[in-house]
Amino acid sequence: MVAVGAVVLVAYAAGVATGSLSHSSRPPARPTGTSVIDQAETTIESRAVKPVSRTDLERAAVQGMLKALGDQWSAYYAPTDYAHFQQVLSGVYTGVGVWVRRAAGGGMRVTSVQAGSPAALAGLEVGDVLSAVGGQPVAGRSVAAVVADLRGKPGSEVALDVHRGAATLTVTLRRTTIHDDDVNVTMLTPTIEMLRVQAFTHGVGRWTRSQVHNAQRRGLQGLVLDLRGDPGGLLDEAVETASAFLGGGPVVAYQQRGSAPHTLAALGDGNTRIPLVVLVDGGTASAAEIVAGALQDRGRAVIVGSTTFGKGSVQAPSQLSDGSAIELTVGHYLTPSGRSLDGVGIKPDVLVPAGSSDAVLDDRALEVLSGMTADAGTAGRG
Repeated sequence: MVAVGAVVLVAYAAGVATGSLSHSSRPPARPTGTSVIDQAETTIESRAVKPVSRTDLERAAVQGMLKALGDQWSAYYAPTDYAHFQQVLSGVYTGVGVWVRRAAGGGMRVTSVQAGSPAALAGLEVGDVLSAVGGQPVAGRSVAAVVADLRGKPGSEVALDVHRGAATLTVTLRRTTIHDDDVNVTMLTPTIEMLRVQAFTHGVGRWTRSQVHNAQRRGLQGLVLDLRGDPGGLLDEAVETASAFLGGGPVVAYQQRGSAPHTLAALGDGNTRIPLVVLVDGGTASAAEIVAGALQDRGRAVIVGSTTFGKGSVQAPSQLSDGSAIELTVGHYLTPSGRSLDGVGIKPDVLVPAGSSDAVLDDRALEVLSGMTADAGTAGRG
């Protein structure tokens, strides 16, 4: 399963000591078959003044290797963190109900707040920037590490230092079990339905296809697919979601090192007729951009909103023998027309200023759908 990943920034420092020990000037003999990493690990473990476990040394070595990649999306997950990562993709986890992304200045920007979660009840908003979690500054730490601190046992509490514009506030949240609320349906009018996708976790594609089938059966006149604030998720769920609206053909192509681009196609039995608007904003990223980009390139939907985040890479986790995992960028994707969205994002067909209210976006989507419905049947291709 290919997933969209997180950010890691690892720092280390070297110290200078005064004085000398006569036997320290000669490096130890290198046993046959051992690497420099093995030698350093053995020497530090046995001789450093401050005791350090071999496990901690191995993890630090892995983090250092990831730093050498210079890839902001690569990440290391300790065993418990990786288990939590998998829980999030399954739609159930224990935490406070926010998605975060690295922000300028070292903080963590809130990109999505789940309705009814502890974060929502405490008044956290999209755009808030976390500067500390549990009293520990987030600057210089990986997203995976910060998210691990947001999670914990149900009923336990965590304090967050939050910047909102010029204001700074501290809120204390009580962690709870968060259940899958990544999809929901709202009727905008008696004949137009909005499908909201907050993240591409397991089952989202199947749910979307089912909802579109039901909309066709009920004779609805239009659909709105709301991807605002959607940070991404699983690539195959994104492909299946796009497939709900396509009769076949390409959804996305991605290229891995040393190989030709690999194209992922729609499943082939989607609804190609019902008028469709897709809502996006600056928080629409990664897998969500794959869906919006495919539907825009294929002329299947009108994209409404503000320019998306612009993340054009695909990550895949690999579990290590101790239960930890490394997540690496394994390729970059292109939309069906060959566009790379990395650092660029998707420019909407109908631009609505960032920060506009839900009511403004909903009204604009209905206006667009009204025009699409009025045009239906007035022209044809033979």
